[in-house]
Amino acid sequence: MPKSPRIRIPPEVRKYVHQRDNYQCQSCNQTHHDTHLTIDHIIPLARGGTNDISNLQTLCLTCNQQKKDKIDPRFRRYFES
Repeated sequence: MPKSPRIRIPPEVRKYVHQRDNYQCQSCNQTHHDTHLTIDHIIPLARGGTNDISNLQTLCLTCNQQKKDKIDPRFRRYFES
């Protein structure tokens, strides 16, 4: 599967994703008061994921670094055959 190109996520999209996710890491539930939050691709671009807003989630920096280019295990059942 071809790798999707990496694009800069616009500030308004970042804000929307953080608001949608209640400013909480979707893996460990830390909030923006506790840690630095980032935007992550649920299905990594390197694995055929898209830049679509439905493929973005809020993760803290620690969880994002641990996830790397793996598919989020909570969503794995949707993408394995």
